[in-house]
Amino acid sequence: MSDSPDASIAALQAAVADQAQQIEAMQIELDETNRGVVALYAELDTQAQQLQRATDLKSRFLAYMSHEFRTPISAVRSLSRLLLDRVDGPLTVEQEKQVRFIESTAEEFAEMVNDLLDLAKVEAGRVEISPAWFEMVDLFSALRGMFRPVLTNLDVTLVFQDPQHASRLYTDDKKLSQILRNFISNALKFTVKGEVRVSAQENADDTITFAVTDSGIGIDPKFHSAIFQDFAQVDSPIQKRLRGTGLGLSLSKQLAELLGGTVGLQSELGSGSTFSVTIPLRLNQPSETLVDGSSSNG
Repeated sequence: MSDSPDASIAALQAAVADQAQQIEAMQIELDETNRGVVALYAELDTQAQQLQRATDLKSRFLAYMSHEFRTPISAVRSLSRLLLDRVDGPLTVEQEKQVRFIESTAEEFAEMVNDLLDLAKVEAGRVEISPAWFEMVDLFSALRGMFRPVLTNLDVTLVFQDPQHASRLYTDDKKLSQILRNFISNALKFTVKGEVRVSAQENADDTITFAVTDSGIGIDPKFHSAIFQDFAQVDSPIQKRLRGTGLGLSLSKQLAELLGGTVGLQSELGSGSTFSVTIPLRLNQPSETLVDGSSSNG
Protein backbone atom coordinates (compact mmCIF):
# COMPACT_ATOMS: atom_id res chain seq x y z
CA MET A 1 0.00 0.00 0.00
CA SER A 2 1.25 3.41 -0.89
CA ASP A 3 -0.18 4.95 2.28
CA SER A 4 2.10 3.08 4.64
CA PRO A 5 2.73 4.43 8.14
CA ASP A 6 6.32 5.27 7.18
CA ALA A 7 5.16 7.32 4.19
CA SER A 8 2.59 9.18 6.31
CA ILE A 9 5.20 9.96 8.94
CA ALA A 10 7.64 11.16 6.26
CA ALA A 11 4.99 13.39 4.73
CA LEU A 12 4.12 14.78 8.17
CA GLN A 13 7.80 15.40 8.94
CA ALA A 14 8.18 17.18 5.61
CA ALA A 15 5.16 19.36 6.35
CA VAL A 16 6.49 20.16 9.82
CA ALA A 17 9.90 21.01 8.37
CA ASP A 18 8.27 23.24 5.77
CA GLN A 19 6.25 25.04 8.45
CA ALA A 20 9.39 25.42 10.55
CA GLN A 21 11.13 27.06 7.60
CA GLN A 22 8.17 29.38 7.12
CA ILE A 23 8.16 30.25 10.82
CA GLU A 24 11.90 30.91 10.71
CA ALA A 25 11.46 33.15 7.67
CA MET A 26 8.62 34.99 9.39
CA GLN A 27 10.76 35.38 12.53
CA ILE A 28 13.58 36.86 10.48
CA GLU A 29 11.10 39.23 8.81
CA LEU A 30 9.60 40.13 12.20
CA ASP A 31 13.06 40.85 13.64
CA GLU A 32 13.82 43.11 10.70
CA THR A 33 10.48 44.88 11.18
CA ASN A 34 11.18 45.33 14.89
CA ARG A 35 14.59 46.82 14.11
CA GLY A 36 12.92 49.15 11.63
CA VAL A 37 10.31 50.20 14.20
CA VAL A 38 13.01 50.82 16.81
CA ALA A 39 14.97 52.91 14.31
CA LEU A 40 11.79 54.82 13.40
CA TYR A 41 11.03 55.52 17.07
CA ALA A 42 14.59 56.73 17.56
CA GLU A 43 14.24 59.03 14.55
CA LEU A 44 10.88 60.35 15.78
CA ASP A 45 12.37 60.94 19.23
CA THR A 46 15.24 62.88 17.68
CA GLN A 47 12.80 64.95 15.61
CA ALA A 48 10.65 65.57 18.68
CA GLN A 49 13.69 66.81 20.59
CA GLN A 50 14.65 69.07 17.68
CA LEU A 51 11.09 70.39 17.49
CA GLN A 52 11.06 71.04 21.24
CA ARG A 53 14.37 72.91 21.00
CA ALA A 54 12.98 74.97 18.10
CA THR A 55 9.81 75.73 20.10
CA ASP A 56 11.86 76.72 23.15
CA LEU A 57 14.07 78.93 21.00
CA LYS A 58 11.04 80.60 19.43
CA SER A 59 9.48 81.17 22.85
CA ARG A 60 12.68 82.68 24.23
CA PHE A 61 13.04 84.89 21.16
CA LEU A 62 9.44 86.13 21.39
CA ALA A 63 9.81 86.81 25.11
CA TYR A 64 13.11 88.66 24.61
CA MET A 65 11.85 90.76 21.70
CA SER A 66 8.60 91.54 23.51
CA HIS A 67 10.51 92.83 26.53
CA GLU A 68 12.85 94.85 24.31
CA PHE A 69 9.95 96.45 22.42
CA ARG A 70 8.12 97.57 25.55
CA THR A 71 10.53 100.38 26.47
CA PRO A 72 10.40 102.29 23.16
CA ILE A 73 6.63 101.74 22.90
CA SER A 74 6.14 103.19 26.38
CA ALA A 75 8.29 106.18 25.41
CA VAL A 76 6.22 106.86 22.27
CA ARG A 77 2.97 106.60 24.21
CA SER A 78 4.22 108.91 26.96
CA LEU A 79 5.49 111.53 24.52
CA SER A 80 2.22 111.39 22.57
CA ARG A 81 0.25 111.95 25.75
CA LEU A 82 2.46 114.91 26.71
CA LEU A 83 1.85 116.51 23.32
CA LEU A 84 -1.91 115.90 23.49
CA ASP A 85 -2.00 117.40 27.00
CA ARG A 86 -0.39 120.57 25.53
CA VAL A 87 2.50 120.40 28.00
CA ASP A 88 4.82 121.97 25.38
CA GLY A 89 2.27 124.35 23.93
CA PRO A 90 -0.81 124.31 21.71
CA LEU A 91 -1.30 122.07 18.67
CA THR A 92 -2.97 122.81 15.39
CA VAL A 93 -5.90 120.64 14.32
CA GLU A 94 -3.67 118.75 11.87
CA GLN A 95 -0.92 118.28 14.46
CA GLU A 96 -3.39 116.87 16.97
CA LYS A 97 -4.73 114.49 14.31
CA GLN A 98 -1.23 113.21 13.54
CA VAL A 99 -0.29 112.83 17.21
CA ARG A 100 -3.48 110.90 17.92
CA PHE A 101 -2.60 108.63 14.99
CA ILE A 102 0.85 108.05 16.55
CA GLU A 103 -0.77 107.30 19.91
CA SER A 104 -3.30 104.83 18.48
CA THR A 105 -0.58 103.07 16.47
CA ALA A 106 1.57 102.76 19.60
CA GLU A 107 -1.44 101.33 21.47
CA GLU A 108 -1.95 98.71 18.76
CA PHE A 109 1.76 97.89 18.80
CA ALA A 110 1.65 97.49 22.58
CA GLU A 111 -1.27 95.06 22.27
CA MET A 112 0.67 93.01 19.71
CA VAL A 113 3.71 92.87 21.98
CA ASN A 114 1.59 91.81 24.95
CA ASP A 115 -0.04 89.06 22.88
CA LEU A 116 3.37 87.82 21.70
CA LEU A 117 4.73 87.76 25.25
CA ASP A 118 1.66 85.95 26.61
CA LEU A 119 1.74 83.42 23.77
CA ALA A 120 5.44 82.75 24.41
CA LYS A 121 4.70 82.15 28.09
CA VAL A 122 1.86 79.74 27.30
CA GLU A 123 3.95 77.75 24.81
CA ALA A 124 6.85 77.59 27.25
CA GLY A 125 4.54 76.33 30.02
CA ARG A 126 5.29 79.32 32.22
CA VAL A 127 1.71 80.47 32.72
CA GLU A 128 0.40 79.86 36.23
CA ILE A 129 -3.30 79.36 36.86
CA SER A 130 -4.51 80.91 40.12
CA PRO A 131 -8.16 80.00 40.70
CA ALA A 132 -10.25 81.83 43.28
CA TRP A 133 -13.92 82.41 44.07
CA PHE A 134 -15.55 85.41 42.38
CA GLU A 135 -18.92 86.69 41.21
CA MET A 136 -19.81 87.04 37.52
CA VAL A 137 -21.39 90.41 38.26
CA ASP A 138 -17.99 91.68 39.43
CA LEU A 139 -16.32 90.32 36.29
CA PHE A 140 -18.81 92.06 34.02
CA SER A 141 -18.54 95.27 36.02
CA ALA A 142 -14.76 95.30 35.63
CA LEU A 143 -14.99 94.65 31.89
CA ARG A 144 -17.60 97.38 31.52
CA GLY A 145 -15.26 99.84 33.21
CA MET A 146 -12.30 98.80 31.02
CA PHE A 147 -14.13 99.35 27.74
CA ARG A 148 -16.10 102.49 28.61
CA PRO A 149 -13.17 104.85 27.79
CA VAL A 150 -12.46 103.20 24.41
CA LEU A 151 -16.00 103.27 23.03
CA THR A 152 -15.45 106.03 20.50
CA ASN A 153 -17.92 104.84 17.85
CA LEU A 154 -21.32 106.23 18.85
CA ASP A 155 -23.02 103.88 16.35
CA VAL A 156 -21.99 100.81 18.35
CA THR A 157 -23.43 99.88 21.75
CA LEU A 158 -21.63 97.56 24.17
CA VAL A 159 -24.15 95.65 26.30
CA PHE A 160 -23.34 93.42 29.28
CA GLN A 161 -26.25 91.11 29.95
CA ASP A 162 -25.93 90.29 33.65
CA PRO A 163 -26.83 86.64 34.29
CA GLN A 164 -29.79 85.86 36.51
CA HIS A 165 -29.30 83.54 39.52
CA ALA A 166 -25.66 83.03 38.58
CA SER A 167 -23.45 80.72 40.60
CA ARG A 168 -20.11 81.83 41.95
CA LEU A 169 -17.16 80.71 39.88
CA TYR A 170 -13.94 79.11 41.03
CA THR A 171 -11.40 79.71 38.28
CA ASP A 172 -8.72 82.21 37.26
CA ASP A 173 -10.72 85.40 36.75
CA LYS A 174 -7.74 87.24 35.21
CA LYS A 175 -7.30 84.63 32.46
CA LEU A 176 -11.06 84.52 31.84
CA SER A 177 -11.12 88.32 31.67
CA GLN A 178 -8.26 88.25 29.15
CA ILE A 179 -10.18 85.85 26.91
CA LEU A 180 -13.32 88.01 27.02
CA ARG A 181 -11.31 91.20 26.43
CA ASN A 182 -9.90 89.69 23.24
CA PHE A 183 -13.38 88.66 22.08
CA ILE A 184 -14.87 92.09 22.88
CA SER A 185 -11.99 94.01 21.27
CA ASN A 186 -12.36 92.01 18.05
CA ALA A 187 -16.13 92.47 18.06
CA LEU A 188 -15.82 96.24 18.48
CA LYS A 189 -13.12 96.41 15.82
CA PHE A 190 -15.21 94.68 13.16
CA THR A 191 -18.61 96.15 14.02
CA VAL A 192 -19.27 99.42 12.25
CA LYS A 193 -22.84 99.86 13.44
CA GLY A 194 -25.11 98.01 15.85
CA GLU A 195 -24.43 96.14 19.06
CA VAL A 196 -21.86 94.00 20.84
CA ARG A 197 -23.51 91.90 23.56
CA VAL A 198 -21.70 89.97 26.32
CA SER A 199 -23.67 87.22 28.06
CA ALA A 200 -23.24 84.14 30.25
CA GLN A 201 -25.27 80.93 30.42
CA GLU A 202 -24.86 78.08 32.90
CA ASN A 203 -25.06 74.58 31.43
CA ALA A 204 -26.41 71.34 32.86
CA ASP A 205 -22.93 69.74 33.02
CA ASP A 206 -21.58 72.22 35.62
CA THR A 207 -19.99 74.42 32.99
CA ILE A 208 -20.69 77.99 31.95
CA THR A 209 -20.56 79.56 28.50
CA PHE A 210 -19.59 83.19 28.03
CA ALA A 211 -20.55 84.59 24.64
CA VAL A 212 -19.70 87.81 22.80
CA THR A 213 -22.19 88.43 19.99
CA ASP A 214 -21.84 91.27 17.49
CA SER A 215 -23.72 92.64 14.51
CA GLY A 216 -20.53 93.12 12.53
CA ILE A 217 -19.23 91.92 9.19
CA GLY A 218 -19.30 88.24 10.07
CA ILE A 219 -16.84 85.53 9.04
CA ASP A 220 -17.10 83.19 6.06
CA PRO A 221 -17.43 79.56 7.28
CA LYS A 222 -14.38 78.58 5.20
CA PHE A 223 -12.23 80.56 7.68
CA HIS A 224 -13.73 79.05 10.84
CA SER A 225 -11.27 76.17 11.13
CA ALA A 226 -8.25 78.50 10.97
CA ILE A 227 -9.52 81.48 12.95
CA PHE A 228 -8.03 80.30 16.27
CA GLN A 229 -4.59 79.52 14.80
CA ASP A 230 -1.51 81.70 15.30
CA PHE A 231 -1.37 84.76 13.01
CA ALA A 232 -4.72 83.88 11.40
CA GLN A 233 -6.25 86.77 9.47
CA VAL A 234 -9.57 86.95 7.65
CA ASP A 235 -9.33 88.31 4.11
CA SER A 236 -11.82 91.18 4.07
CA PRO A 237 -11.73 94.91 3.20
CA ILE A 238 -12.06 95.89 6.87
CA GLN A 239 -9.39 93.40 7.90
CA LYS A 240 -6.94 94.97 5.44
CA ARG A 241 -7.52 98.39 6.98
CA LEU A 242 -7.01 97.21 10.56
CA ARG A 243 -3.66 96.08 11.86
CA GLY A 244 -3.14 93.10 14.12
CA THR A 245 -1.11 89.94 14.52
CA GLY A 246 -4.03 87.54 14.63
CA LEU A 247 -2.66 86.25 17.92
CA GLY A 248 -5.51 87.29 20.19
CA LEU A 249 -7.85 84.43 19.28
CA SER A 250 -5.05 81.85 19.32
CA LEU A 251 -4.05 83.05 22.77
CA SER A 252 -7.68 82.93 23.93
CA LYS A 253 -7.98 79.32 22.79
CA GLN A 254 -4.85 78.27 24.69
CA LEU A 255 -5.92 80.14 27.84
CA ALA A 256 -9.36 78.50 27.65
CA GLU A 257 -7.72 75.07 27.49
CA LEU A 258 -5.61 75.94 30.55
CA LEU A 259 -8.89 76.70 32.34
CA GLY A 260 -10.23 73.28 31.32
CA GLY A 261 -12.51 74.69 28.64
CA THR A 262 -13.00 75.27 24.93
CA VAL A 263 -13.71 78.16 22.58
CA GLY A 264 -16.34 78.30 19.85
CA LEU A 265 -17.46 80.37 16.90
CA GLN A 266 -20.78 80.83 15.14
CA SER A 267 -20.79 83.22 12.21
CA GLU A 268 -21.96 83.85 8.68
CA LEU A 269 -20.54 86.43 6.31
CA GLY A 270 -22.53 89.64 6.69
CA SER A 271 -24.56 88.33 9.65
CA GLY A 272 -22.37 89.04 12.65
CA SER A 273 -20.44 86.63 14.86
CA THR A 274 -20.64 84.94 18.24
CA PHE A 275 -17.37 83.98 19.93
CA SER A 276 -17.78 81.85 23.04
CA VAL A 277 -15.74 80.21 25.77
CA THR A 278 -17.07 77.33 27.87
CA ILE A 279 -15.29 76.52 31.14
CA PRO A 280 -16.06 74.49 34.30
CA LEU A 281 -17.83 76.37 37.08
CA ARG A 282 -15.13 75.08 39.42
CA LEU A 283 -11.60 74.43 38.19
CA ASN A 284 -9.62 71.60 39.85
CA GLN A 285 -10.98 72.63 43.21
CA PRO A 286 -9.45 70.92 46.28
CA SER A 287 -11.88 69.32 48.70
CA GLU A 288 -10.99 71.75 51.50
CA THR A 289 -11.76 74.65 49.17
CA LEU A 290 -15.14 73.12 48.42
CA VAL A 291 -15.88 73.07 52.13
CA ASP A 292 -14.73 76.66 52.55
CA GLY A 293 -16.70 77.73 49.49
CA SER A 294 -19.88 75.98 50.59
CA SER A 295 -19.61 77.38 54.10
CA SER A 296 -18.99 80.89 52.78
CA ASN A 297 -22.16 80.59 50.73
CA GLY A 298 -24.10 79.99 53.89
